[in-house]
Amino acid sequence: MTLATQIMDWALVIAFVMVAVAQVMAMIRLWIGPSTGDRILALDTMFINAIGLIILLGIYQGTQIYFEAALIIAMLGFVSTVAYARFVLRGDIIE
Repeated sequence: MTLATQIMDWALVIAFVMVAVAQVMAMIRLWIGPSTGDRILALDTMFINAIGLIILLGIYQGTQIYFEAALIIAMLGFVSTVAYARFVLRGDIIE
């Protein structure tokens, strides 16, 4: 095992831990958020963190299927955040 491989492994572990901690912090904000805007922002942040975790898992395992899953989750996250924000502002999603 070369030094570059060891550094890459440690960097992935550190990145996993940091993104997981960010995910937990976003969950806490979603749970105790004082306003609806805070909860929407926390939900969007959770989608971004989930995408980050999936990408890191793909890098760790060396497969490309996770990147496609991350793209699908990104599209789903964007549409759901817009729909939820629109529902909060106007009371309906489709006019």
